[in-house]
Amino acid sequence: MAEPLLEATCIHTYYGVSHILHGVDFRIGKGEAVGLMGRNGMGKTTLIRSMLGHVRPRQGKVCLRGEDVTESAPHRIARLGVAYVPEGRGIFPNLTVKENLLMAAREGVDGRREWTYQRVLETFPRLAERLDHGGGQLSGGEQQMLTIGRALLTNPDLLILDEATEGLAPLIARDIWRIIGDIRGSGIATVIVDKNYAAVMDLADRCVVMIKGTVVFDDASDKLTGEIVQKYLGV
Repeated sequence: MAEPLLEATCIHTYYGVSHILHGVDFRIGKGEAVGLMGRNGMGKTTLIRSMLGHVRPRQGKVCLRGEDVTESAPHRIARLGVAYVPEGRGIFPNLTVKENLLMAAREGVDGRREWTYQRVLETFPRLAERLDHGGGQLSGGEQQMLTIGRALLTNPDLLILDEATEGLAPLIARDIWRIIGDIRGSGIATVIVDKNYAAVMDLADRCVVMIKGTVVFDDASDKLTGEIVQKYLGV
């Protein structure tokens, strides 16, 4: 197996005295799409935050391209080619759409600039129509497009999407799924967290299912049967 782009090994993470992650292993290869699944409160976001330096694991190791980044700050991990679209979007409401986008624009780790300002506007034509609007004036779907577009302008090797279509109208959500598919096709490795398990399975090469801070399934998407979905993900 080729060396993973991002790999977490035996991660134990706590919030205060609460033991949230119990020895979690996670990996994603270059250009791979992985669906990270689980009911609410099972540790998905905590795993992401632990891998990106927002939360410090008490035990375990995180490597990016083979380099130990367990103790690294979030901004350094971002500079190493990881873009994060968090739940809640995290846009700057007092900046215009144009300012939100341009503030993030930079070349990738290897100097490439495949995702330019113009390409983002072509990918998200709604944003092109609202360049002078404040981020806080946008609809939820437009804010999600802005957040994804801003992440792409960092020319990442890995894009992590936490609750990509949460709270969006079906038509807007469908548009976001199409765009995520295009991103995946461009060769960017993608971690997708979303409650629309069918859509995630359609896009992902592999799915990882978490229950109570542990991984209970990690295999090709076509191995995630209806029985497993019902057992671990059903309401």
